[in-house]
Amino acid sequence: ANFKKYNQEELLRKTVSDLINQKAIGWFQGRMEFGPRALGARSIIADPRSSEMQKNLNLKVKYRESFRPFAPAILKEDLSEYFDLKIESPYMLFVSKVADKIKYNTSKKEEEENIASIERINLERSTVPSVTHVDYSARIQTVKSNNNPIFYNLLKEFKKQTGCSVLINTSFNIRGEPIVCSPK
Repeated sequence: ANFKKYNQEELLRKTVSDLINQKAIGWFQGRMEFGPRALGARSIIADPRSSEMQKNLNLKVKYRESFRPFAPAILKEDLSEYFDLKIESPYMLFVSKVADKIKYNTSKKEEEENIASIERINLERSTVPSVTHVDYSARIQTVKSNNNPIFYNLLKEFKKQTGCSVLINTSFNIRGEPIVCSPK
């Protein structure tokens, strides 16, 4: 495999640049997570602000139905800016509604009433459409610096460059395969 080695600062800047340019990233850092969720060590990450990213990841990367939602990873300190969750969720176990302030206006909701059910999944519902499910919910992972410092710093860099402290975070695998354990 061709590769280039980066120091952490360069890695974060390069990764965020690629995310902004609508690339999906296989994020492999440190020790593997234990359990059923991608928690920022073996993750596929992407920009949640893209209206096309959910569909593209599902169809081209994960090989699953285009409507299936992705989970957001968010800086713990910015949780209330995006979601109505009042507690930490470091293991991506809690679901919450997106905050009213990032939802698109209710006229969008009224438009949904005149659209066939299957087409409703393609409507943008918030400023982070790729992690906002059809019912305005999301399964959230809160990230703190002491839990996963490099993933936290990646979220901080993404926020610094975009103003958004949320990333799509899904398991680094494809349908029917286990999560990536090692580069080999």
